[in-house]
Amino acid sequence: MMESELKRKFCDLYGEGQVRLFSAAGRVNLIGEHVDYCGGTVLPAALDLKCTVAARLRSDGRIRLAATTTDLTAELEIGKLDSYRALKWGNYQAGVAYILQQEGYKICGCDLLYDCTVPFGSGLSSSAAIEVATALTLATFSAENGGKTAKKEELAVMSRRAENEYCGVACGILDQFASAMGKKDHAVLLNCDTLKYEYVPVDLKDCVLVIANSNKPHSLVQSKYNERRAECESAFAVLKKALPEIACLADVTTERFETVKHLLDGKVLDRARHVVEECARVKAAVKAMKAGDIAKLGRLMNESHYSLRDLYEVTGRELDALTDAARSFEGCLGSRMTGGGFGGSAVSLVEKDKTAAFENYVCEKYEAAVGYRPTFYETRISDGIEVR
Repeated sequence: MMESELKRKFCDLYGEGQVRLFSAAGRVNLIGEHVDYCGGTVLPAALDLKCTVAARLRSDGRIRLAATTTDLTAELEIGKLDSYRALKWGNYQAGVAYILQQEGYKICGCDLLYDCTVPFGSGLSSSAAIEVATALTLATFSAENGGKTAKKEELAVMSRRAENEYCGVACGILDQFASAMGKKDHAVLLNCDTLKYEYVPVDLKDCVLVIANSNKPHSLVQSKYNERRAECESAFAVLKKALPEIACLADVTTERFETVKHLLDGKVLDRARHVVEECARVKAAVKAMKAGDIAKLGRLMNESHYSLRDLYEVTGRELDALTDAARSFEGCLGSRMTGGGFGGSAVSLVEKDKTAAFENYVCEKYEAAVGYRPTFYETRISDGIEVR
């Protein structure tokens, strides 16, 4: 929605007056999937698909929530923020407000209208965009009204806590950090254990990233996401006894893993192998990007998807059909699922002058395989948050 249109809709809903805008980005993860909650290093980038919050302060202790994408609304009492976990809509926002309040921020009454262009259920992290945009809004109002101020990294950490502790999803920090810390034309190389990061220029030469939504919505709460995390924690508990120097599963190198893998078996072994090898792929991908070896980056993306399919088992029929179709196109260098999996989106590395043909080809192949069409997004790598 255009900025002027959003402000007009806000005034129609809440009355005339000044309107502030706060936004946070969705994200695509180039490589490094399902390793963030294991302390791994990931390589996401913020997108120009955004969650924008139109906002205005209120003089009472209430936060009113509405959105352009649903008729559902919610009203929160600042003194009762712990009581909204079961909301049909608005629990992400309530969770962020609650965590900020617990951390000593001054939560002010306000009217909020959400406009999210990150497609819901797409695997591009609409939830993180909503959380970070909410945290940015509430923290800004806190700072302007005599309360605490927040750094961007702190917004990411508190947003992640809201999803973990309030909404019940045991996600890592990847999504919220990319949403808050994204930089135009750069990916964020993030160590999820230490939160140390660096920006890596995304120069794909004659190629572009094409994001396709499988149009099978995913829900991390309802999926086996938490089960996968528990399996990784089980693997770490076993390997920690043999390798006391490791602080997280991602600390295990591929070489050390070969010496201790006999201590694991079954699915737990598979999950651990994926984490260890995926962390190695992230390092190789960054090296390839810095060297301009885009073909190698594509091969690593393919290997990542195969591992997520065979070892981690989070892809499913739709994402496999989508990436299989992409890889069979002559101008595609690599394709992998992105996000939590169990539905959602894929990201492909495609020769720039063949993108239209690629989309037509993949659309036809995918529809023949699953019975319906994917959706392609024209999007660019952007900054993460913005106040205006």
